Amino acid sequence: MTTAETCITACDYTRKTHRQALAEIINAYIEDEMGGGETLSEDGQLRLSEGLQACPGAIVLLAGQAGVYCGLLTAFEHFSTFTAQPMINIHDLIVLKAYRGQGIGRQLMNALIAEAENRHCSRVTLEVRQDNLAAQRLYRKLGFGDTDPPMFYWRKYL
Repeated sequence: MTTAETCITACDYTRKTHRQALAEIINAYIEDEMGGGETLSEDGQLRLSEGLQACPGAIVLLAGQAGVYCGLLTAFEHFSTFTAQPMINIHDLIVLKAYRGQGIGRQLMNALIAEAENRHCSRVTLEVRQDNLAAQRLYRKLGFGDTDPPMFYWRKYL
């Protein structure tokens, strides 16, 4: 099976095609069994792109093949008090169902890791659902693993 060449690019919020791809891929993810939420309204989509653009630590990468945006990675640069260096936390890694199994997720992750190295970050962190075994396999292949000691991911809705 031959796959098309994948192009990874930083999201340019001034480009309508990038804003549309961001919204469409996020909504596809929300509708996916791993997402489990309500899709963003038009207003929500606008707030998404405007909010990410206004967030100085946001890193948004788009993956495209043959003119179709098929993957997205959103991450945020923070500062680690333990290492006294920047760090990056991956928030979303999404590959549209029709494009899974082609290495697009790996390419997005590798692009982000390279960006973290360029920024002299001490680490890259992420959370993954316990039942998302495909994502866990990818992350382990890229050198990610459980924390020692194990951590919980907690939240409080406001």
